[in-house]
Amino acid sequence: MPTVRYTKDHEWIRLDGDMAEVGITTYAQSQLGDVVYVELPEIGKSLTKGSEAAVVESVKAASDVYAPATGEVVAVNQALEGAPATVNEDAEGKGWFLKMKVANPAELDELMSAEQYKDYLAGLVH
Repeated sequence: MPTVRYTKDHEWIRLDGDMAEVGITTYAQSQLGDVVYVELPEIGKSLTKGSEAAVVESVKAASDVYAPATGEVVAVNQALEGAPATVNEDAEGKGWFLKMKVANPAELDELMSAEQYKDYLAGLVH
């Protein structure tokens, strides 16, 4: 079963073996508002954990999407180019941004589980 982890910058990563899907969380898309454009990385690009992986633009703001792990981009979600609102509709499903081959799966141990992320979000809402 795939492992899903979350960052404090509201990215998610779903690891299955050494391959992973990456996107932004439902919370992140709700804060951004209507997504109007997604800039995806090039296939073959090497990403370092914490480095910029993509850019998401909404009617409110543009935001960087950071790599939750180190690895190489092996696929991007081309569907987002024509339908960026997919991120709003299904941020943690069809709205994924990229797939990557993870160099060191142990890096994900430093990220939050779904339960920890839920607690983290509860602490953000005042």
